[in-house]
Amino acid sequence: MFSYLLVGGGQEINTGEAGLEEWLNALRNHFTDWNVYFSEIILSDDNYLNNNSLKEWVKSNGQSEKDLHLAVSVRSFRSEKLSEFIHKLLKIEIKNAKEIYEELKIDYPIVITRDYGLAKKWVKNNARGSERFGVLASSKARRLRPYGIEVKNKGIIKPKNWFLDNKYDIRSSCYCEVVATEFDIQGLELDWAVIAWDADIYIYIYIYICTERNGFIKNLKVLSCKI
Repeated sequence: MFSYLLVGGGQEINTGEAGLEEWLNALRNHFTDWNVYFSEIILSDDNYLNNNSLKEWVKSNGQSEKDLHLAVSVRSFRSEKLSEFIHKLLKIEIKNAKEIYEELKIDYPIVITRDYGLAKKWVKNNARGSERFGVLASSKARRLRPYGIEVKNKGIIKPKNWFLDNKYDIRSSCYCEVVATEFDIQGLELDWAVIAWDADIYIYIYIYICTERNGFIKNLKVLSCKI
């Protein structure tokens, strides 16, 4: 009798969830008799594994299989390039992000607005047939409250109603009133989404200021700001 365990990336949603790295630690420390097969991408992409010691252990104790990397989600075939685009954007690789966006923008349009009403109208107008739409925000986006976006909705949002009820039901995602966070929507998807962005998600820019005298750096200051 054989047991199989298929593990993928992207599991680090909440505090204390270590994802792929912790699965490999368990194999290395407690299940050394297991056969390990892996995709090469976990060694080349730090999004999957950022621990050099574990990378070396996997290479020495596992077998690489290129077909193990599930590059395209069956549920989101139109967004094949989306994850790569987001990855480049967060790493501030603007040139690469622009190039990828040019490839995906027809099948996966992304637009930006400060008008919340306009954003909701846009997803409603783009949805066709049984396609679902709704509003998403970070669970820490507390300062969106003045705009009518409340993320502290424990006990209010019910997944079966939010994902299944029709657009005339106030509990439905399509009514665009009850906002879902990463905890409400994990593992499930919408066809069209308004993603509300708050100050809890930002990029730090570091500015180095110094003076030089006789070949030596003096008075080094490091300033940081949010953008």
